[in-house]
Amino acid sequence: MSATATTTIPGLVAGTYTLDAAHTEIGFTVRHLMTKVRGTFKEFSGEIVVTDSLEESTATVTVELSSVDTRSEQRDGHLRSGDFFHVEQSPKMTFASTALRSEGDAYVLVGDLTIKDVTKPIEFAVEFLGVDQNAYGQTIIGFEATASISRKDWGIDFNVPLEGGKLLVGDKVDISLDIQAALQA
Repeated sequence: MSATATTTIPGLVAGTYTLDAAHTEIGFTVRHLMTKVRGTFKEFSGEIVVTDSLEESTATVTVELSSVDTRSEQRDGHLRSGDFFHVEQSPKMTFASTALRSEGDAYVLVGDLTIKDVTKPIEFAVEFLGVDQNAYGQTIIGFEATASISRKDWGIDFNVPLEGGKLLVGDKVDISLDIQAALQA
């Protein structure tokens, strides 16, 4: 595959970039009572295909839901159960982009998020962090992306009612991505 510079970002070349698991974090935050629980997924794969026309570029990611890590084995086990992810029936979460648009110095990545066999559109606010070379001489790209979803939209509606009309787990889930990807030869 030839390395052709794109027209909108200096140093960015067209090609297929693979997520670098050692330098990438896929995380989430959700309200639990009065605090927030933060978690990550340890196993995932993905690629970004950068084209000469940046708006035609694509991204796909697959996450192994059984790899959820909230620093509490009991909570992680509950998240893997039928109350939440039901990993025995639906072990993967996937994202496939459908559009990319620029908004000033930032970007919006639009795509389809699938959890528990439910697919819904989602928009990530993306900050491109740049292009560089890693220690092995590969071209790498980095970016951060955030989005918020209602977990109920994906059929994840387990909760426990508490006094005063409160619920044990919030509906809003904030998703955060810290991505580094390497250009494949």
